[in-house]
Amino acid sequence: MALVYRPVMQLSGILVSLLGWVLSCLTTYLPQWKNLNLELNELEIWTMGLWQACVVQEEGGMQCKDFDSFLALPPELRISRILMFFSNGLGFLGLLLSGFGLDCLKIGERQQEQKKRLLLFGGLLFWISGITAIVPVSWVAHSTVQEFWDENIPDIVPRWDFGEALFVGWLAGFCLILGGSLLNCTICSTEVHPSSVHYAVPEQQDQCQHVETETRP
Repeated sequence: MALVYRPVMQLSGILVSLLGWVLSCLTTYLPQWKNLNLELNELEIWTMGLWQACVVQEEGGMQCKDFDSFLALPPELRISRILMFFSNGLGFLGLLLSGFGLDCLKIGERQQEQKKRLLLFGGLLFWISGITAIVPVSWVAHSTVQEFWDENIPDIVPRWDFGEALFVGWLAGFCLILGGSLLNCTICSTEVHPSSVHYAVPEQQDQCQHVETETRP
């Protein structure tokens, strides 16, 4: 059973982690981190991301403008840029390390200990990548909630709401952590080598023949 489920878990872990890394990169460049729907003009929806602000009109047009200065951004957006870059980089490095540590890869199949270490490091990198993706998304969501319920802001002033990129980022972090957990679980499982099975069968046959010769009159 271990011989069957171990490659399946490894392949599942690497695929889930790959999905999380792709979603993390997508979250970094999506402009829908915050949405603003103006009650005075319902035909326009403003969005804000880490790199640009956009306005979406009901006719289907979308105009975006890049932020002029990094230092002029709010603190949560500045830190989110850095953390999302770390998340994408660590996820890519985790894919490389864990890919070389898979059992289905014939390269280095005699060096099982090194392959286990690669899987372990890859899984740990996926965990860190997932956490560094969840932290900035949750921070922006927390600041959005605080601003939305701030009593010092007049009710007539429009409030920012959650954007679609926040939910994509939470899903990306969950996939990265789940993929890293699956890979690390395979390290703890026992592996049955085909060579051990091959030599165990002749030994059992020899023992049976030896017992038969002793029982004969």
